[in-house]
Amino acid sequence: MLREIVGFAGVAGVIVVLPGPDMALVLRNGLAHGRRAALESAVGITVGLLVWAAAAALGIAALLHASATAFAALKLVGAVYLAWLGLRALRDAWRGTSVLPDDVGGSPRGRNGGSAFRQGLLSNLFNPKIAIVFTTLIPQFVQPGGGAALQTVVLTLVFIGMGLAWLTTYALFVARVGTLLRRRTVQRIVNAIVGTALTAFGIRLAFERS
Repeated sequence: MLREIVGFAGVAGVIVVLPGPDMALVLRNGLAHGRRAALESAVGITVGLLVWAAAAALGIAALLHASATAFAALKLVGAVYLAWLGLRALRDAWRGTSVLPDDVGGSPRGRNGGSAFRQGLLSNLFNPKIAIVFTTLIPQFVQPGGGAALQTVVLTLVFIGMGLAWLTTYALFVARVGTLLRRRTVQRIVNAIVGTALTAFGIRLAFERS
């Protein structure tokens, strides 16, 4: 079992640290609203993973993955949501919108799609490709036998734990850098970059084949 955990952790580590919409969202909220918003985004994403894990345990994720129509529908919703967040960021970049970070008296609840926690949660829940991790990747590292259920739980917790640890570390780093780079010009550049990235992720999700 230890060998399977180590092997899975290596694969999961690559998946976790690869740049994607989760990291873009943490970056956007961290620089715009401060440390609390960055951490709330990370927690929201992690809660989304827990929901997907529960869905996998109940067989819902497998059904979703097996149904081309349901998978495509959820993928389209996720694509639209990511593109919407991206376009809002691009709008702020164009207008030069500057938001007071919560670290200095503002609030992480801003103008860009609701609270940072909800943004992280929804961006994860609306990404059906996460279901593939729980229905396809994890089972490859589970040895057949009576302990298959326990192995699945352990590997699931490893994946979620690694994701939370990485995003939390990344969120704290972004918040620290943000205190140095939180100028109107820099915020506009960050909004433009992250907005473009989120919009691109949404478009790719919409047209990417399963």
